[in-house]
Amino acid sequence: MIFFASRGFRCIAHDRRGHGRSTQTWDGNDMDTYADDLLALTVALDLRNAIHVGHSTGGGEVARYIGRHGAGRARGRIAKAVLVGAVPPLMLKTDGNPGGLPLEVFDGFRTALLADRAQFFRDVPAGPFYGFNRPGAKVSPGLIDNWWRQGMMCGVKAAYDCIKAFSETDFTEDLKRIEVPTLVMHGDDDQVVPIGASGLRLSQLVRNAQLTVYKGFPHAMATTQHDRINADLLSFVTA
Repeated sequence: MIFFASRGFRCIAHDRRGHGRSTQTWDGNDMDTYADDLLALTVALDLRNAIHVGHSTGGGEVARYIGRHGAGRARGRIAKAVLVGAVPPLMLKTDGNPGGLPLEVFDGFRTALLADRAQFFRDVPAGPFYGFNRPGAKVSPGLIDNWWRQGMMCGVKAAYDCIKAFSETDFTEDLKRIEVPTLVMHGDDDQVVPIGASGLRLSQLVRNAQLTVYKGFPHAMATTQHDRINADLLSFVTA
């Protein structure tokens, strides 16, 4: 955010309901409500020609927002979209989505979260999220600690429900409704959202999407390789 704010852009980061400093609501931890919350925010701030950048689950949130509201109250408010390591079109393995991950994977996330939430929020960043489990990786204890901090700020019900929201929501029709210029950015060593079932398929469903694949980059490449990602984002934003 400081990269773009220092270049004259107005940068807004919202805390999804149940996350960060937002209210820890019991209900509404689903993609439809996330998209409705985002609409409420953009209307309240009267944002026009906004560029929506969504990472991981946030990429699904952007896709559902455009698919659900882009032809209605959000018309004219959306200029471009950027989906970074994003979960669409569907993470769950189904008959129609054989490249997805089995339900057992996400059941395992839920079990680990309920068994020892604090350790779960330590293991994910220490391992696949930043690619710190790869040989020769430069591990940042600070990043791991900060990811843990953010996880522990999240309401446990919101975190639990969000696993279903990001893994079982089918965004196929939302992606087909996106008409604004869209940049799809994905690392080919993303261990959290594998590129084969996400970025590669996503870019085929969004009309005229631009796909950039980053060799060896992890899921959290916007943090670990921020110089490259920021530069490419800037080129797309200013094009």
